[in-house]
Amino acid sequence: MAKRIPLGQNKTVGHFVALLFFVAVGYFFYAAAANMNYVWKWNSVPKYFAYDETISIEAPIDGKLVLESNKYFIQGDEKVEVTNLDSSFSFDYEVGEDVYEGDYIASKEELHAGPILSGLWVTLKISFFAMLLTLVIGIIVALMKLSSMIFLQDIATVYITIIRGTPLLVQIFLFYFIVANIFELERMVAGILSLGIFFGAYMAEILRGAIQSIDKGQLEAAKSLGISNFQAMRHIILPQAFKRALPTLVGETIALVKDSSLVSVISITDLTKVGKEIVANTFSPFETWIVIALLYLSITSILSLIGHRLEKRMAAKGGMS
Repeated sequence: MAKRIPLGQNKTVGHFVALLFFVAVGYFFYAAAANMNYVWKWNSVPKYFAYDETISIEAPIDGKLVLESNKYFIQGDEKVEVTNLDSSFSFDYEVGEDVYEGDYIASKEELHAGPILSGLWVTLKISFFAMLLTLVIGIIVALMKLSSMIFLQDIATVYITIIRGTPLLVQIFLFYFIVANIFELERMVAGILSLGIFFGAYMAEILRGAIQSIDKGQLEAAKSLGISNFQAMRHIILPQAFKRALPTLVGETIALVKDSSLVSVISITDLTKVGKEIVANTFSPFETWIVIALLYLSITSILSLIGHRLEKRMAAKGGMS
């Protein structure tokens, strides 16, 4: 006789109850907004992703519209070429007709990326370069912390203590208003450096712990085979350390993406700053921040999925050690 599964452990029932819970939470917030007499404006959201811009071409002078060698001109007292005008436009005048200065000769609509997509691109760019910097700093500082040279250990220890002991927001302000001004850095560069330096300290401690978890006998065996410390660290120790630290590294990457929103305080037009600007212009905070939150969730979910796939692939090749 098959063992009976308790109701609370039944997957179908559990998923259904969880779904009901989230529906109830969603309805609660919807009802709360309704009691505030909030007017939902979901129809305005798509244009913040992409919008059609109408481009119109004006006649530069009075005269006749003429076409020569696939170029359009206005023939008046002199012949003036109408720049940026081609057959992709919808014409309000036919060739040979009289036009007057300032008249719209033709127009067309072009699809442009909206502020949300532009802000998303900035967030992805900042996060990508900050993560590269984080890895570089993390590896260097971790090796300094494990070095036999005392002055390198001291430098690494002070760096980690200061960075981990102060808030990221404060560091962004200090870096932007002091360091960036001294070296005349752009705010984008300042934001990337602030994030990289901050998360580099955490990355260094993660990698240090992972490196120290590797059996020291492997390094001794490498030395006995004539392999230098640098080669052993590069080809033997670090690959294993990265494998063991992978779940934590993915978590730090996700944290970096989320905390990249703080660079909006130094006027970098990332997703968060775009959200603030849309709310200020449309007075639609609920729709705007829900969309912004879902975009951040999408990025972090993709990173989490990639991390899980890498873990499974590494486990299939012989485990995480």
